[in-house]
Amino acid sequence: MSSGSSTSLKLEHVSHHFGSNFVLDDISLDIAPGEVVALVGPSGCGKSTLLNIFGGLLQPTKGHVLMHGEPRSDCLNPLTYVFQDFALLPWRTVAGNISLGLEGKMRDEDARRERIGEMLRLTGLADFANAYPKQLSGGMRQRVGIARALAVRPACLFMDEPLSALDAQTRTLLLEEFAMLIARAAITTVYVTHNLNEALRLAHRIVVLSRRPGRIKAIVGIDLPIEARREGDPDLVVAEKRLWSMIRDEASAADRELDDAR
Repeated sequence: MSSGSSTSLKLEHVSHHFGSNFVLDDISLDIAPGEVVALVGPSGCGKSTLLNIFGGLLQPTKGHVLMHGEPRSDCLNPLTYVFQDFALLPWRTVAGNISLGLEGKMRDEDARRERIGEMLRLTGLADFANAYPKQLSGGMRQRVGIARALAVRPACLFMDEPLSALDAQTRTLLLEEFAMLIARAAITTVYVTHNLNEALRLAHRIVVLSRRPGRIKAIVGIDLPIEARREGDPDLVVAEKRLWSMIRDEASAADRELDDAR
């Protein structure tokens, strides 16, 4: 797989509200080409809203989103999403789901088959090319979603809690493979998660958002290369405690607000 992104992202004084509900307040952030940035914070702090603004699904109430750099020549879909619910077509096979983003854009059938085969091998799905989603575990289905996203050679990848629908054991097993895929692809990535361990394993920098309206409370850089990070690494354990100390009180307050609203 050819790798590397030349595309950077920039937020300039972005604020957003839904009616009277003030969600984000004056957020500015630069993301370098090939950088993975994770967004964490209390429930309801606007992480997914910010992701959708980054990806162009939502126009901010105030501020600007800028993308710099030309996508690579083999990029078929510059802005690509991976969601937590897999979003696979049940009537298509694994290979058919991966093919979806290539059809109509990659007219050479041999080249398309080669690209699909490459993604199947990369994500460990080569033996399941002809299986249907209902025949796969949750972890395998999410691999298909990731393979489909990587197949179009995106300039920017937007990931909204892609592992949160999985059980803890599957998530742990997939996380290490996922980290290797992201590191190898070197795609400019914005990753939303509630799981601090995920953020520490996958991101170059972690943006901590405050309670609503979400503001940038801190930006934490992780010096250890993504491919060298392992479960239980002492430095990551310390960093996770530090992150939790930043959001603990606000997370508890946000949960109480949600309980009161029910």
